[in-house]
Parts: sequence; C-alpha cells; structure tokens
Amino acid sequence: MSRNTCVIAGGGPAGAVLALLLARAGVRVTLLEKHSDFLRDFRGDTIHPSTLQVLDEIGLAEEFLRLPHHKARGMTMRTDDGAVQIADLSKLRGEYPYIAFVPQWDFLNLVTTAAARYPTFRLVMNAEVHDVIREDGAVRGVRYRDPDGEHELRAALTVAADGRHSDVRRAAGLVPVEHGAPMDVVWFRLPREPTDSDEVFLRLSVGRIMVVINRETYWQLAYVIPKGGFEALRSRGIEALREPVATLLPFLRERTGLLTGFDDVSVLSVALNRLRRWHRPGLLVIGDAAHAMSPIFGVGINLAVQDAVAAANLLAAPLAAGAEIPESLLARVQRRRTPPTVVTQFAQRVVQNRLIRPTLAGRDGPVRLPRDLARLPVIGALTRRFIGLGVLPEHVRSPS
Repeated sequence: MSRNTCVIAGGGPAGAVLALLLARAGVRVTLLEKHSDFLRDFRGDTIHPSTLQVLDEIGLAEEFLRLPHHKARGMTMRTDDGAVQIADLSKLRGEYPYIAFVPQWDFLNLVTTAAARYPTFRLVMNAEVHDVIREDGAVRGVRYRDPDGEHELRAALTVAADGRHSDVRRAAGLVPVEHGAPMDVVWFRLPREPTDSDEVFLRLSVGRIMVVINRETYWQLAYVIPKGGFEALRSRGIEALREPVATLLPFLRERTGLLTGFDDVSVLSVALNRLRRWHRPGLLVIGDAAHAMSPIFGVGINLAVQDAVAAANLLAAPLAAGAEIPESLLARVQRRRTPPTVVTQFAQRVVQNRLIRPTLAGRDGPVRLPRDLARLPVIGALTRRFIGLGVLPEHVRSPS
C-alpha cells in the first residue's frame, strides 16, 4: 500500500489538467489511467478559446500550437436551402478567437509531459480503478489493478475523473440524474483532398444529420442516428452508411467505397446527465464523471478542463500545506461549477428537442434560421461567447 496527498482516477482532460495544476503547486499527486496509452480514436478533441487561455496561463499555449491542428474561426450549418452561419469566433476578444481541432491523445500527452517535469507527479498507466478505500465514513484512496496485480493507494483526497461510466462514482454510491438524448453518433473517416473545402460544418437534411470536421489530411465524420439505432443501421449493410454520405456530401461520393464495413466505424452512445452531489468526505467528482455532456457545441472537453481549474484554485494550496480537506470545501467546487453545467446542458437539451429530434424524425425539415445568425447584434455576440468561452470561464489562480 502506498500513500499520496491526492489520487486522481482517469487520465482524460479533467484528470490530466488537475494533476498538472496540483503538481505545479507542490502537491504529491498520482494519476491513474486504465489504458496503456491515450490513443483512442473518435474522441472529442475541440479545444475552445477558454481552454487555450488556460494553457496560456500555465505557459503551454505555444507548445500546444506547435502540434498539428486545424483552426476553425466559425461554425456553419448547411441545409438543403443553403448555409447558415451560427457563430463567428473571429470576433471574439482575446488572443485565441478560434477553436483548435487537435487529436485528444496529443493534448493529453502534452499535459502529462508537462506534469512529469514536477517531482511530485506520478502517472500510472494500465491502472484500472475498481473500488474506493473507506475509513471512518470517508474515502481515503482507491483500489486498482494493473498487470502486476491488485494495489491500494491511500490519499488525503480522491478525485473521480474517470468518465461517464465512472467506476469510482459507482463505488461511492453516486448515481447521476439522466436527462436523455434522442441520438447516438457513428464516427468514421474519409480521405481529404487539397481541393476540398476547409470548413467545419453541420449538414442537415430531412431525416439526416452529419457533422463534418476538417482534420487536414482526412475528414472526421459523425453520422447522427436515432437513439439505439446502430444495430438497425448495421443490419442493412455498409451501403446504408455510404448512401447518406454521398447524398449529404456529394464531394465525397467517389470516396464512400473506402468504407468497407462497420469495422471502420466507432459508435458513441450519447448521454446527458449530471450528479446531484459531486462529493463525499474525501472524494470529489469532476468532468464527465460528474456531468456527461452531449456532443452538441463540442464543449465537453472544455467543461471538464474548467472543472479541473476551479478545483485546483480551491484545493491546491490547502493540499500543498497538508491541511485536512473538509467536505464543505469540496462542495464549493460543485457550487462554482454547477451553474455553467446546468446552463450548458439546458442549451444542449433545447437543441436536441428543437433541432435534432424533429430532423431525425423527418418532421417538417430542419429548423429555419436567418442566413447569418452570427451577425445579429445581441444573438451573435452571445452565441460566440457561449461557444468560445462558456458560461463561467475559469482562470488559473492555483499557486505555482
């Protein structure tokens, strides 16, 4: 059995960023990641201005921008009637008026490499957390297994950042409230030619929705299907996926033959939920483990990073000083991050119910919007701020 000041389960954006911020504050922190690397394809990897600002505040922005990436300075929706500009991020104030599309594994490698420069940081891969250690009514660490067997790691604070299917959350008896989602997402890729458009856009038609993301050398495509509809899609054969690509995106018609079967795709079961309570004595839950976000607006990573920054701002100094962390302090993290979570999820539910659900059902076609929503004086400003910065952007105030 080993001891630590803080143990974090889950090496995703929330866990990795929190580990880095705590390590730079002098806190002894261990980050446990159940996989052997960060290479999982088709994960959310839109880095919004709010997260770019956080990277800037800890001196990682230049290093981040040296990674291969694509900058999107706006969001567009294409319907059968034409294009609608949803948001113009180029008008956003600040140094980063764009969304950077970077594979999540590159982002996580950057953050954990930076954390490894501090002697108080430790990363353990292949470490699957399956239970918590309880003592005197409080969580005092975790139990995990790796190729060498079973281990216990005691800590003054345990953080669950292990995703929407969190085992730590389950072990602590915390159950999220489900708000429902009408869709799942089938992810796949097709080659991109130099003569193709460089846009990132949403393509809607009656009964069909496709998200189109420019990855420079390939298109990352997300075909939105009714909830639980993947087996029905697969039973119709790969042509059932090729056909909507060719219809919605005619410039890709000749490339659809490269989709040879459903082994070429990945399915995201969309969830929208959140915990009523993000903490127990000795335990804090953040990121997707506290609130699974819909892929609408692509803000999941950024909400998780904001959780990590808020937690570090409140907890780093007392943890570094060896102070006992009262549950009331953990509750302050939840109070800080609940309003942006609730507002963002409300907006996602509105889009699900007013746009996604009727479009997939083929009712009356997609919602009709002004041709340039981004130019409307108040709505345009609110939309770009909401997508770019979020409801309550956090700034790094934890000690270095």
